[in-house]
Amino acid sequence: MNSETMVKIPVIDFSNQDLKPGTPEWDLVKVQVQQAIHEYGCFEASFGRILEVRKPLFGAMEELFDLPFQTKQLYVSDRLFRGYTRVSLRLQESIQIDDANVAENIEQRLTKVLWPQGNSNFSKTLFSYSELASGLEKKIRRMILESFGVEKYTDELIDSTNYTLRLIKYEGKPQSNEPSLLAHCDQSMVTLLYQNEVNGLEIQTKHGEWINVKPSQNSFVVITGESLDVWLNGRLNSPKHRAMVTENKARYCAVLFANPKGGYQVKIPEELVDEENPLMFKPFDYDEFWEFYASQIAKGDLSTGLKAYSCI
Repeated sequence: MNSETMVKIPVIDFSNQDLKPGTPEWDLVKVQVQQAIHEYGCFEASFGRILEVRKPLFGAMEELFDLPFQTKQLYVSDRLFRGYTRVSLRLQESIQIDDANVAENIEQRLTKVLWPQGNSNFSKTLFSYSELASGLEKKIRRMILESFGVEKYTDELIDSTNYTLRLIKYEGKPQSNEPSLLAHCDQSMVTLLYQNEVNGLEIQTKHGEWINVKPSQNSFVVITGESLDVWLNGRLNSPKHRAMVTENKARYCAVLFANPKGGYQVKIPEELVDEENPLMFKPFDYDEFWEFYASQIAKGDLSTGLKAYSCI
């Protein structure tokens, strides 16, 4: 079976604004999440409120990437793979910012660098998107933790989260067999991806097939990352995925990564370790891991991720 297969990832409805822990509605959605991550490591989260920011979000991204190259280069960071990057070979450029769920960070660290005269609409749009996406991510992560009986750690994990927003533009190009983004596993706890109408995301199932993902306009694609898999002592499937853009139109993606904060020791809960499930991974600091991972990426190796790094 190849990437043209008609297999689809599950679609789960999160549009109920009264979705709260302990209610029958919550438990019903939680079971669907549990089944989806067990089988695919990902799912499509239907979330109608995202349509409120869809048009301004992609308008802001077009405005951002239409800036002169010299202007975009002004956005730099002392952290690895932050700031502005461009991969000419793959017709891709991106901008990444930490703590994107804090309005002041977007305004001070990003907007004022690119628009010294100010651009409040841009800041407000990015913050609105990050706020919606991070709010949904918190619900999803709590459901996952409840599924494994370790929900008492929810607040600790959420409080130690750095929500990193990556805005990506893939140039449209003719039919090609080369990926626009190489196959990889996310190193986050959870990733939420939202895209414009140009498709290109492909996810590998645990059976090895590549499937096209074509989410609706009102949906995020939710992907579990290796940080969460390690924290759960290897109980998750963090799927490989890639971008294959073949249309002659630009693809825009706004990706929110829920990453552990640097300095926080990610450690497997003792409840998840027993004779049948021996300890598989040692504690890790995400920033320390990322320095190692960046050195691997610089060599062109995306295969040696967090699981290999922290494996006992």
